[in-house]
Amino acid sequence: MARARRPPASLAYRVQSIRGSRTARVSCCSPGPRSKTVTRASAPPELLSQSRAPLERCLPRYICLFVRSTRGHNMRPGSRAILCASATTVVWLVCAALAGGQAASAEKPLMAENVFKNVQALKGIPADEFMGTMSAFSAALGESCETCHDGSGGWATYALDTIPKKRTARRMVAMMAAINQANFGGRQVVTCFTCHRGSDRPRVTPSLADVYGEAPPEGPDEVVRPSPGAPSAEQVLDKYVQAIGGTSKLASLTSFVARGNSGGYGPEGDKRPVEIFAKAPGQRTTVIHTLDGDSIRTFDGRAGWIAAPHRPIPVLGLTGGELDGARLDAELSFPAQIKQAFGGWRAGAVTTINDRPAQVLQGTSPGGTLASLYFDRESGLLVRLVRFAPSKVGRLPTQIDYADYREVAGVKLPFRWTVTWLSGVDTFELSEVRPNVPIDAARFAKPSP
Repeated sequence: MARARRPPASLAYRVQSIRGSRTARVSCCSPGPRSKTVTRASAPPELLSQSRAPLERCLPRYICLFVRSTRGHNMRPGSRAILCASATTVVWLVCAALAGGQAASAEKPLMAENVFKNVQALKGIPADEFMGTMSAFSAALGESCETCHDGSGGWATYALDTIPKKRTARRMVAMMAAINQANFGGRQVVTCFTCHRGSDRPRVTPSLADVYGEAPPEGPDEVVRPSPGAPSAEQVLDKYVQAIGGTSKLASLTSFVARGNSGGYGPEGDKRPVEIFAKAPGQRTTVIHTLDGDSIRTFDGRAGWIAAPHRPIPVLGLTGGELDGARLDAELSFPAQIKQAFGGWRAGAVTTINDRPAQVLQGTSPGGTLASLYFDRESGLLVRLVRFAPSKVGRLPTQIDYADYREVAGVKLPFRWTVTWLSGVDTFELSEVRPNVPIDAARFAKPSP
């Protein structure tokens, strides 16, 4: 398929999959003919709370502020869902900064009902979790935002109950909670995806094609069950450390500066220059140079930030799952202490990744993030990481696939990795890595607006 022309930064675009095929098209995802970047001056008052919360707390998940302003992820092709190019990432990260945590200026999380109008079934959850829940709805049903939200009158009508499916969704949320409470002690066992599986209607009749045909590919289970006869987690991790160079070489690598490019799909298919600054034991900054300005993601060892153009807040503090993800990315840049990065290690059964056997280990990070790590059984190298963030209606997965390991100062580092989440895919490719170079401490400080 031909690459889509890059849209103006002031427009909001989405990749729209065509059901039953592998083709896709790019279209504007605003409720009107054109979607311009929204400012406080232009935002309808219905979206703003009486406390005059910052605009980023009030934007629906489908406001796209141009994905170049996000953490560097891009829309994926071939999905059944109709997803907005920067929806989940931009708005979710904006709201995530409200949850407090370890950022320098922590603040009490803002509840969804204090930001959005007509919130009923999802009261009492932080605004960032609310955004993640919207993403889970879209993925579970394979539908777009407009399936439930009325965009005919602009942003002001999104909160209305014009479309009956929104009321149905509320009943489904209540039903799901009741099932879990009555049968599983309130544990999150049944979710939207349990029944819908990417369809707007759960299937009632078994499919003979499914019974006798080739089984469709399935993603990994969230919770890895210990497998009898599997090697211990310590054995797998020791083999990994040896595979990438050994403890002595790992200890000698104290920093690196890398350059390469980042690219995705559709409007974001163009390659963008990338710089990565990393310092042991756990500091990392990624700078994506876009035509509209730099997009920066920083973790200083304790706190993290996002800074990017075309955003309601120029610099955002990371909290919750986003902060935990930034921490894991930084720690895995220097994996000598990988055993301590997670707790509760358990080894599962051998699986297959890229037609090669892989051993899976699962652990929980200090921040509470459940993560599965897949190691090539022959080489011992880490080939995949899947982490799961909690939401009101199920876990939200982020997957990172590592490839093209090359030796740098005696340590093997991945020169290519692909990040996949519910709303998109982005691939990073390195062309140069300079080890053990001095890095100004300012590189890991809170970015300037």
